[in-house]
Amino acid sequence: MKLSVSGRATAAAVVAAATLLATGSTAGAAPAPEPATVAAAPDIPVADVKAHLTQLQSIATANGGNRAHGRTGYKASLDYVKAKLDAAGFTTTVQQFTASGRVGYNLIADWPGGDANQVVMAGSHLDSVSSGAGINDNGTGSAAVLEAALTVARTDYQPTKHLRFAWWGAEELGLVGSRYYVNSLSAANRARISGYLNFDMIGSPNPGYFVYDDDPAIEKTFKDYFTGLGVPTEIETEGDGRSDHAPFKSAGVPVGGLFTGAGRTKTAAQAAKWGGTAGQAFDRCYHSSCDTTANVNDTALNRNADALAYAVWTLSA
Repeated sequence: MKLSVSGRATAAAVVAAATLLATGSTAGAAPAPEPATVAAAPDIPVADVKAHLTQLQSIATANGGNRAHGRTGYKASLDYVKAKLDAAGFTTTVQQFTASGRVGYNLIADWPGGDANQVVMAGSHLDSVSSGAGINDNGTGSAAVLEAALTVARTDYQPTKHLRFAWWGAEELGLVGSRYYVNSLSAANRARISGYLNFDMIGSPNPGYFVYDDDPAIEKTFKDYFTGLGVPTEIETEGDGRSDHAPFKSAGVPVGGLFTGAGRTKTAAQAAKWGGTAGQAFDRCYHSSCDTTANVNDTALNRNADALAYAVWTLSA
């Protein structure tokens, strides 16, 4: 997740040149029965998501300790994700842009079939800050979106709507990659996106369970899933407008997403609901060198990855 306007980074200007694809232990309520439709969506094994995180950590370690925009670690991360998707039968497009004097890349993956006039997108930013490997921010979102996409292929899911997955570059510089993608779409192609789901920091070590309150139908889908688990949620406010859903929302696309918290402090009331430590940040390693594979809460990652799949299957059916 990028820093706020008052934070340590400022948004970079973009000069772009590229081709564009045209056209989840709670201390709280007793578990309630899961919604009946949950059975339609597959379980996403957290071990598989974590295997991708291990690869992203290895890439960062081999490339100066980070996966930041314009650095070798970012391109190696993109190549890793793309190779998995290509082997699974996706149609992938690498979109190139320039920001802060360095070349950046978005990766778009389309699953063949479905109504091209009704596109359900799930995305995450793949870049880290330069100070660390960015495993929670945002390896967690990127890995969960990747594993959901691979599960689409593995199960040969054939939804009514068209499925598209995306990994954004240069989010940490000011949502550069996602903004470039949205701005490059024609009005007609923007109108074809029936929903964009964003996943940025979904495995914070002292997690909260936050749902974006943007599009009501998408918000309800996520809340229904967590209600089925007996996990209370709150409206996401810390990152509002600071992640890659923002350009889509500005363009009139319905958006939603999940978040487990960054630098804000968990309150006593939140610790009573969710467990964890009151008076401590949701992620004490936010934007720092300790954001490694040790900086992930497996329960939160598992729940959010499953919620991601539930939303993708439900909204695209």
